[in-house]
Amino acid sequence: MKKFLLGLCFVVAGFTVNAQVQAPQPSPYAKVEQKVGLTDVSLEYSRPGMKDRQIFGGLVPYNEMWRTGANANTKISFSDDVIINGETLSKGTYALFTIPKKDSWDVIFYKDSNNWGTPQEWEESKVALKTQAEVTELPWEMETFTIMIDDLTNNSAALNFLWEKTMASLTFEVPTDAKTMASIEKVMNGPTAGDYFASAVYFHDTEKDLEQAYEWIKKAVDMADPNAYWMLRRKSLIEAELGKKEEAIKTAKKSLAAAEKAGDKTYVKMNKESLEEWGAE
Repeated sequence: MKKFLLGLCFVVAGFTVNAQVQAPQPSPYAKVEQKVGLTDVSLEYSRPGMKDRQIFGGLVPYNEMWRTGANANTKISFSDDVIINGETLSKGTYALFTIPKKDSWDVIFYKDSNNWGTPQEWEESKVALKTQAEVTELPWEMETFTIMIDDLTNNSAALNFLWEKTMASLTFEVPTDAKTMASIEKVMNGPTAGDYFASAVYFHDTEKDLEQAYEWIKKAVDMADPNAYWMLRRKSLIEAELGKKEEAIKTAKKSLAAAEKAGDKTYVKMNKESLEEWGAE
């Protein structure tokens, strides 16, 4: 009985140690994901409240670097290069630091996004872009610090920072037109060698229409690099299965030569075995 009670005490103690109190965070975490044109933009930040405090010029001093939120670094990610005030910011994830001023804010995109607050040692080489945001006075008070991706168009959006009676705003441009035109050109130019090859492989492996697979593999080989030995290898196999032995041998020899040139021993071995099987001289 004593052993049972002792064991029960350990169990209760274990639950006590592992228990965690659940309570709201003073500065709740937020994540924003927005498609701008064809570019993915995401934000992660924590949102402090005013709580009857003076914010700008008080809690957040003017002309000093601010973490732009609370807790861990505020992070912003772009899936494409973007243009901000005429300068290019490469795609990637950045910490967002700001230097609030009365009439404008400096906005800094910092390459190291793994700090807690501002870095202990600031490295200018890690500044990907430093730019300015325009400041306007809000007609009402924003109790909770908010970052918005707003004013969406196909080619741009505004990054707005709102707190107290202040809104700082900057516009970024995305490469929608260039991406759309590239997509149109690709589709209008028809399938690529890779598309034909993948289709031929699928039809061949799944024993679908072998004649169709042959038409596709011929187009793939014609469009691809002459030394694409893996495509030539597949073409030779399809030719052999279609009873086109002479063509298969000729194609396999081309594949073998290209594989030897590339130093691919696996394809060299497979081609030699097939040529021997097909009675090549």
